[in-house]
Amino acid sequence: MKILLVEDDKTIASGLEYSLQQDHFTTVICPDVASAKKVLAEELDQFALCLLDLSLPDGSGYELCKIVKERSDIPVIFLTAVDDEVNVVMGLDMGADDYITKPFRIRELLSRIKSVLRRYQKQTLPKTMIEIENIQIHTLEGKVYKNGNEITLTALEYRLFLIFANHIGQVLSRSQLLEQIWDVAGDFVNDNTLTVYIKRLREKLEDHPQNPKIIKTVRGLGYKVGD
Repeated sequence: MKILLVEDDKTIASGLEYSLQQDHFTTVICPDVASAKKVLAEELDQFALCLLDLSLPDGSGYELCKIVKERSDIPVIFLTAVDDEVNVVMGLDMGADDYITKPFRIRELLSRIKSVLRRYQKQTLPKTMIEIENIQIHTLEGKVYKNGNEITLTALEYRLFLIFANHIGQVLSRSQLLEQIWDVAGDFVNDNTLTVYIKRLREKLEDHPQNPKIIKTVRGLGYKVGD
């Protein structure tokens, strides 16, 4: 993976480059905003992550972060000697994914880099199969299996269950569910209809529909799938 490192301190830049290469990253180093802008204009799509020093001789890492986030969705980590809450908040508000204050330990920085990259990979990888208890959803096929046996769901039942599956552990109110399935494909869904569909899903998915373990009711709030 290629990382853009924008750092004006040659000693820090050299040390970071060595450590990143030892961890099998390829690096491109820029000492200032001007050179970084040129690289970003030509090679932005080649980078997996940007490490941006906040204070640069001809500008700020904020400026570069704005350019990156406007044109791409690659992660940005700020390097700075300023441990100031205003600067931290400003960087994160601009879209930065993390912020590490100098002096820092190389292993900590590498850990932060890998953590951010893992988070982005999880966000971008399509979910081709979702498992909930003994239920498997094959999203590419649009099919649902229980203990290896296919379960027949109507289109609306499938869409409703997929909403739950994409929000594991999150309580979804009835209004939230209705907003997401309202009048899809011409189906009329109101509060009473939603109750019927929840009941049907439980009858098809649960071992004991009267004591559901998959689609759980959270009293006064809505429903939840997963812990």
